[in-house]
Amino acid sequence: MGQTSRVSAIAWTAAGSLAAWLWLLLCQGFFWRTDVRLPHRTEPDRWPSVCVVVPARDEAAVLPASLPSLLAQDYPGHAEIFLIDDDSSDGTGELARELARRHGGLPLTVDSPGEPPAGWTGKLWAMRHGIGLARARDPEYLLLTDADIAHAPDSLRELVAAARTGGFDAVSQMARLRVESLWERLVVPAFVYFFAQLYPFRRIGKKGTRTAAAAGGCVLLRAETAERARIPDAIRHAVIDDVALARAVKGGGGHIWLGLAERVDSVRPYPRLHDLWRMVSRSAYAQLRHNPLLLAGTVAGLALIYLVPPVAVVAGPAGGDTVAAVVGGLAWLVMTGTYVPMLRYYRQPLWLAPLLPFTAFLYLLMTIDSAVQHYRGRGAAWKGRTYARPDAVTDEV
Repeated sequence: MGQTSRVSAIAWTAAGSLAAWLWLLLCQGFFWRTDVRLPHRTEPDRWPSVCVVVPARDEAAVLPASLPSLLAQDYPGHAEIFLIDDDSSDGTGELARELARRHGGLPLTVDSPGEPPAGWTGKLWAMRHGIGLARARDPEYLLLTDADIAHAPDSLRELVAAARTGGFDAVSQMARLRVESLWERLVVPAFVYFFAQLYPFRRIGKKGTRTAAAAGGCVLLRAETAERARIPDAIRHAVIDDVALARAVKGGGGHIWLGLAERVDSVRPYPRLHDLWRMVSRSAYAQLRHNPLLLAGTVAGLALIYLVPPVAVVAGPAGGDTVAAVVGGLAWLVMTGTYVPMLRYYRQPLWLAPLLPFTAFLYLLMTIDSAVQHYRGRGAAWKGRTYARPDAVTDEV
């Protein structure tokens, strides 16, 4: 009787997982589809001026593959670049100047903001300095992009055309991350998949919805909107600055858009699991607002949605419970099917799709580790700089 009850519990749990997957499939903004790309756009009669702001801290390893792509932008209007060297120790600023001398192209200004004051993350302090320099040029748009992002020659003009045509205050593209090592193949597509599950792109672009997010590597922002939303001062403490930026813009009535990039790529390598682990755990608990209840709910949710199906497939037959195996198999099948479009977007083999539960388990461990680091008082870290725990930062917004 105890065996039957135990197996029956597995079957019911698998049924709950299947129900969750059917809801995600149909009711979560079709997050699994990868066809949200730059919206319809036409070239404007007059090309507005744009200032590109690039916060950079110890980026000498990636600048040769990224900065020349910005310098080479084929943009009909006025555009210039402000690279803000955030106290680098590897010669980032001088290398940027050398690349500009070597490649020519758009004008480049390299400057340094000094150490950030209390209550500011380093990246946002650098961004604030760059936006301050840019405002002296009175641009209509700001392109906020990371130092590891390589842009196709027409990237800027396509972003501006999309913003002007659609009347968007912010247009952001999720850069295609590097996928070359084994761990990158396992973890990176899932990173974007999970992000889209949390912030369905279709909902972000609709007015009247509360869903707001951006991808910090590539954000075209109307300068007037940035000033009205007090960007970046209003989000100066944010570890997940791109989502905070989008919320500030949309919360102020701005119209935003986020989608997958076609010709905007990150050149930063994550060859080892340790590298990817640090990328995720740095901000995972911040995403949960450092709330233990949200952490417990997230761990339980990840287990139910991603881990229960394969467990039911294995444990069901072992316990003579065919129902558990069948229902768990159906849930795993739906999960696998929703992951296939993302693997195709990243040009990865489809045999990786059934391995999503293993990757989800890694993310579960990374999230727990993020919480552990938080309670050890280590806070979040970016480029060798550790910040105070966010709950100790005064927020006047």
